[in-house]
Amino acid sequence: MIDVILCDDHALIRRGIRDTLGDSGDIRVVGEAGDYGELRALMRQRVSDGAAGSVRVADGAAARTPCDVLVLDINLPGRSGLDVLHALKDEGSPVRVLVVSMYPEDQYAIRALRAGAHGYVNKGGDPQLIVQAVRTVAQGRKYVTPEIAQMLVESLTAPPGSEQAHQKLSDREMQTLTLIASGKRLSDIAEALTLSPKTVSVYRARVLEKLGLSNNAELTVYAIRNGLVGD
Repeated sequence: MIDVILCDDHALIRRGIRDTLGDSGDIRVVGEAGDYGELRALMRQRVSDGAAGSVRVADGAAARTPCDVLVLDINLPGRSGLDVLHALKDEGSPVRVLVVSMYPEDQYAIRALRAGAHGYVNKGGDPQLIVQAVRTVAQGRKYVTPEIAQMLVESLTAPPGSEQAHQKLSDREMQTLTLIASGKRLSDIAEALTLSPKTVSVYRARVLEKLGLSNNAELTVYAIRNGLVGD
């Protein structure tokens, strides 16, 4: 049986994924979280309770992990899914992560894989893809769709400097861009990202400079035209 933890801030989405995985017969959801804080508490609790399993790491030793697969959303309150990936990577966590997001593959898939995800699935796709992806990731393999595979090939063969301007943004700058374009005020963004308003202003200035834009209105238009937020 494959043990899965779900982390998504929408209870309805979690229920849909839980039901889809539960119908597979070989996958069970052993815990759910709505944000980073809940996720960390749940993971610590499972390890301390001895409910965790173990995986083989690089040196061949067995490392404790709270689940076989963590199914993680990108768009979380506070620390985003990308932040979670970076945190797990920095601490050397053996947890295998499958990112399931509403964002199209061309916006976040490669970012997520670079941050340490084992796979990326769009929520708008066939539900059975999530089942297939969880099974693949549980085996320690990467799961990528044909579209992501094509993007990876193109990113490796593209001439230097040919990427879109927003692809040069850091993960935090990308978050700032999408939140501003979604109509959030700097104070709201600061609270959501647990940063100071001054720090968010610095990220905003960097985004405007890198994209060659002058104000929030131009930033919003850029984000909509490039499919970074809904119109």
